[in-house]
Amino acid sequence: MKNIKLLVATLLVTLTASAQFTQKALPYAYNALEPFVDAQTMEIHYSKHHAAYVKNLNTALAGTADEKLSLNEIFAKISTMPVAVRNNGGGHYNHELFWSVLTPEKNTKMSAELEKAVNETFGSLDGLKEKLNAAGASRFGSGWAWLVVTKEGKLVVSSTPNQDNPLMDVAEVKGTPIFGIDVWEHAYYLKYQNKRGDYLSALWSVVNWTEVSKRYAAAIKQ
Repeated sequence: MKNIKLLVATLLVTLTASAQFTQKALPYAYNALEPFVDAQTMEIHYSKHHAAYVKNLNTALAGTADEKLSLNEIFAKISTMPVAVRNNGGGHYNHELFWSVLTPEKNTKMSAELEKAVNETFGSLDGLKEKLNAAGASRFGSGWAWLVVTKEGKLVVSSTPNQDNPLMDVAEVKGTPIFGIDVWEHAYYLKYQNKRGDYLSALWSVVNWTEVSKRYAAAIKQ
């Protein structure tokens, strides 16, 4: 039943999206990440929150000179764009990344290149986890914690408010995000209530290190 609901939601997105930006199908069932992310949260998060960002982004861009720009082009001048484009463009991009770096597959591994960079920068995977968890826990209100590759090819942890991300010209730390953690309450409140730290700790059990490694390899080549 849950798989059917996921399929229906995906078909609705595909059939109704006639504008530039569309929502990719979720790469796993709503319940696939349990017990770390519950099915109800995943369904609401994907089919309501993320879908709304896509719809509202297309609406905000419709009929404007920026309608055909890519998200990267939009983010490069986001400081000049309407708030609706900033919030919904960020919301769409951030969630597409978020779904891709999570997986029900067990024991995915970092590439040798990413593992070397993590160890050199943070001392160990545990060191990276500590930095990212702290970034997520200390983000006041809603936002994201990021693992970013800078233009110099270095790894850095940062956080952004609301739906901002490191690709935006307004970001304090700029670069290419290769992993992100959503710390909006809608990402965890049904299961974890106000215990954001518990959510942050649990999420490491479903990280897709294969995808993060691919993103790292692409980022250091830019």
